[in-house]
Amino acid sequence: MHPSHAPARPAVPPAPEPPAVEVVDLRRRYGAFEAVRGISFEVHPGEVLALLGVNGAGKTSALEVLEGLASPSGGSVRVLGRDPQHDRADVRRHLGVLLQHSGLPGDLTVAETVTTWARTLTDPRPVDEALAQVGLTGRADVRVRSLSGGERRRLDLTLALLGRPRVLVLDEPTTGLDPESRRTVWTLVRGLVDDGAAVVLTTHHLEEAEELADRIAVMRAGEIVLAGTREEIAETQPATIRFTLADDAPPLPAIPTVQVSAQRPAVELHTRALQPALTALLTWAAEHRVVLGGLQARSASLEQAFLAVAVADGDPAAA
Repeated sequence: MHPSHAPARPAVPPAPEPPAVEVVDLRRRYGAFEAVRGISFEVHPGEVLALLGVNGAGKTSALEVLEGLASPSGGSVRVLGRDPQHDRADVRRHLGVLLQHSGLPGDLTVAETVTTWARTLTDPRPVDEALAQVGLTGRADVRVRSLSGGERRRLDLTLALLGRPRVLVLDEPTTGLDPESRRTVWTLVRGLVDDGAAVVLTTHHLEEAEELADRIAVMRAGEIVLAGTREEIAETQPATIRFTLADDAPPLPAIPTVQVSAQRPAVELHTRALQPALTALLTWAAEHRVVLGGLQARSASLEQAFLAVAVADGDPAAA
């Protein structure tokens, strides 16, 4: 066959990009207590994974291994293909870390703190640019001990972003910030992700997880008990239908997918098949000329799924 008539070779799809963070069956023990009990997850470049869980779920214990601050008791962690503890020098220049408590020296000014930190990095951002990013330009000459809690948190974030990290670990990044500052942080994180950074985030603000995370993992007692997108996690819980019903209205129809959790006058139904259940309910109401007062139909939310896990864990604040 003449070369010009040879069949075209099928295009070879590009090889998938390896994960920036790979955690496999990670375990972390403190004596007889196992704080992390065999969790696994991946985070790819340009992706945010949010770790959620009540206090004591094991989130920070897992992050300390990821950051290279502790050794795993079992399993493995790789950051950009390397061991974050044994290959700490190679990993550190590509890793930005925001701890819950940084313990920065109080006697240095904000500018001195950032300048000192920049000297430890391979390719830091200019100090002025870094301070402008988080709205601290006007506080450059203020000593760290004189900063408010929110300002100190923004300084912590400045240091985490200073080295243009390819992997960013944020442990409760917006603790103590007002709503405006919180949204500024979200904008910064989105910009890094758009540039290809991989982000692992822990937060107690479910709105923050919904705003930033591509995928979410919910931890309980050292294990990941729910994982997926926000929508996938929400779908683990039933939808809710609420309305009021007059005492003289006929009995509600028996709908196979519906569980009645509150009777009239304020009726509450739960279902995992919202549209068919709502259709059956509205058909019954039309046939019997029944008014469903204040009718509300809501799909399950991330908050509902998270609280279900928290209550199962015995957290009284979530009950």
